[in-house]
Amino acid sequence: MQETIRIIGIDPGLRRTGWGIIETLGNSLRFVASGTVTSDGDMDLASRLCQLHDGLADIMHSYQPQEAAVEQTFVNKDATATLKLGQARGIAMLVPARAGLRVAEYAPNAVKKAVIGVGHGEKQQIHMMLKVLMPKATFVGNDAADALAIAICHAHNRQGLSGRLAKLVG
Repeated sequence: MQETIRIIGIDPGLRRTGWGIIETLGNSLRFVASGTVTSDGDMDLASRLCQLHDGLADIMHSYQPQEAAVEQTFVNKDATATLKLGQARGIAMLVPARAGLRVAEYAPNAVKKAVIGVGHGEKQQIHMMLKVLMPKATFVGNDAADALAIAICHAHNRQGLSGRLAKLVG
């Protein structure tokens, strides 16, 4: 008997960290919630990281996901910006890990391929496919939409992993 699994997808960023929560049962997906945690750009880095941590911790507490997925960071031309994004990504991985969840990581191209069918695509294509896959989904901005796409990517990949494990065991 299958059970509903609640997944949080996180799109890390220092200014805005997107989050999206879905439920999956077999092949079906259901939108739960999405949003963005922001940090105050006028504050020092440590305080901004605390804001991200506290915001994500509140989301985890409110929605109680069972699995988590975070987008991998790509290398930026600006080393300082890349380092700061890496620190925000560390927070995005730490919060669900501290809640006892295993955290899956997906490359941006893998996320796009899972949602729109190809590894390269525009943000509008992701938005359109989110509405096709989950008509009741609401999201404001690219960060929340990307986070939902990350959660969907994980839902697709966890099903493939579950099927492969079942074949090995069975």
